[in-house]
Amino acid sequence: MGRGPSIENRKNAEDARRGKIFTKLIREITVAARTGADPAGNPRLRAAMDKALAANMPKDTMERAIRRGSGADGADDMQELRYEGYGPSGIALIIDAMTDNPVRTVAEVRHALTKHGGNLGTNGSVAFQFKRVGELVFDTQAAGSEDRVLETAIEAGADDVVAGGGVSEVLCAPEQFETVKAALHAAGCVPIRADIVMRPENRTAVSGEAAQTLHELLDWLDALDDVQEVYHNAELGD
Repeated sequence: MGRGPSIENRKNAEDARRGKIFTKLIREITVAARTGADPAGNPRLRAAMDKALAANMPKDTMERAIRRGSGADGADDMQELRYEGYGPSGIALIIDAMTDNPVRTVAEVRHALTKHGGNLGTNGSVAFQFKRVGELVFDTQAAGSEDRVLETAIEAGADDVVAGGGVSEVLCAPEQFETVKAALHAAGCVPIRADIVMRPENRTAVSGEAAQTLHELLDWLDALDDVQEVYHNAELGD
């Protein structure tokens, strides 16, 4: 009898997590659709829809987000904002948000950083430590082999493939992202995740209490409805 509430609690937690993921994806689709409601001619929208499909978002939910973003269902007042700052041990952070209330969002982000030993920086204070790249991550065994991923990716125009720990990371210029992804899909290599990201040029090792505090900060930021993505330059190991 004691198992019932536990199962129910787990289901409620999973539903809440799923709802939060959907909220972020809907915002991403909505903003992407501003520059065109046809994914065939809008790579950003196509990428957002791919992520939504991977999360099992219903088609009608995606279509409503596209209509709203394109103006068909009324005005869309979402703004895209990027914050730069520092976490514990001076770890560099880039925080991308989408919000209809910038005052609320900056206050929440600043509070999160301050509470975990960090601070909000000015525009450009940490961005120089990151590079915007297409990043596709594969389970090497599921993809067939490191050589298969490497050869397909490089032939399609990727810049580099970093393999280790059972995964292969394909890196490419943002302009080549869709071409590289399509070539790998055609070769039967389905990524664990694929997106255009802000990738740190170098990473800083963090361990012990600082690593624990950073994990707590990242979880806190991820829980904020307005925060879409968080990038950092920490090397956290396992």
